[in-house]
Amino acid sequence: ISADHEFWFRHHTGREPKNDDFFHADARADYIAALANPETVRGICEDYRAATSIDLEHDRESRARGLKITCPLLVLWGNKAKIEQWYDALAIWRDYASGPVTGHAVRSGHYLAEEAPEEVIAAVKTFLNL
Repeated sequence: ISADHEFWFRHHTGREPKNDDFFHADARADYIAALANPETVRGICEDYRAATSIDLEHDRESRARGLKITCPLLVLWGNKAKIEQWYDALAIWRDYASGPVTGHAVRSGHYLAEEAPEEVIAAVKTFLNL
């Protein structure tokens, strides 16, 4: 990642077909600038590593103890990405929560905020009663 931020960013975000102007120029510049910081890169790597180790361990322990998320949840996912094809997202989160779970697919792929910002903002505002 640190050897060539631009290459890594293009490769990482190019998993789904999209135009070069997919990210707004300012957003892309922010992502690239963040990748120039070794601590940001370290954080990204640690986040992925934790998902397959300590986070998974804690998740399994919580489920074994019957612990559930108690606050209301808003679940959004892209209808062009794999979540829509592979899972029933609301059912999964309802299994993890004891509180209300609402949500819906957004007209996007993996990058909801970049592909459908207005739809995401509207959903969050509705969820927060703003």
